[in-house]
Amino acid sequence: MDLKRILTTVLGIPIVILVFLFCNKYIIGGVILIASIICMYEYFNAIKKVSKPVEWIGYLSNIFIIWATFLEYDVLIKLLVFTIPFIMLFLFLQVILTEMKTTFKDVSYTLLGILYIPFFLMFLELIRCMEHGKTLLALCFVIAWATDIFAYLIGKFFGKHTFSKISPKKTIEGSVAGITASIIISLIYLFIANKFWGIEYSYLSISIISIVLSIISQIGDFVASTIKRFVDIKDYGNLLPGHGGMLDRIDSLIFLTPFAYIIFSIWL
Repeated sequence: MDLKRILTTVLGIPIVILVFLFCNKYIIGGVILIASIICMYEYFNAIKKVSKPVEWIGYLSNIFIIWATFLEYDVLIKLLVFTIPFIMLFLFLQVILTEMKTTFKDVSYTLLGILYIPFFLMFLELIRCMEHGKTLLALCFVIAWATDIFAYLIGKFFGKHTFSKISPKKTIEGSVAGITASIIISLIYLFIANKFWGIEYSYLSISIISIVLSIISQIGDFVASTIKRFVDIKDYGNLLPGHGGMLDRIDSLIFLTPFAYIIFSIWL
């Protein structure tokens, strides 16, 4: 299983980063849409153990929100403001029209999934639209996956101190290693970007940003683990060998993305 995990990571990461660096917005939007729908499917399958999510609204919202990434930046920002009220409207219309056969709990879990997956993933497109957006987008992947890989490896072989009961296999040693690796690999990536792509970001700024986003990505991993513990499952699926489902693989990236957009907007 560890070999499968390593092979999936080694083969998958370069391909994904190259797609987000060099493909146009339509291909990137399509990749985000496919990933989002798969994650939504995995999330609904998990939540069905404790609730009856309103799947049709979830999938339509998912398609609409990610479809919006194909639009111009100004229009996209407006849709971010308008989308949630309409989703709330349709969810509670479902409650009314079914005479409360759809419960408040069903609506709550559905809304959480919509906010957690497609709404957060939309920030990938917002980052792409920024100056040097593709470079910053790839940086998000670098930080999230460097944190995940090294936290896993160091935690597995050297971890002694459990971090939280939410995820007993995660350790303090692994967490520190993940943060350290994210800084080092981000600085290597920044050196390449500054030297060959005409970018002039500060090494100190990127180091601090890497620390903050690495911590947030680990919190994102705990968020996904919290949901899994609540519904009593080990993985969200088995799509990716050694990793589980799509949501198991990109949970930290999903949670990191909106915070990355905020930090990039304020700092860079």
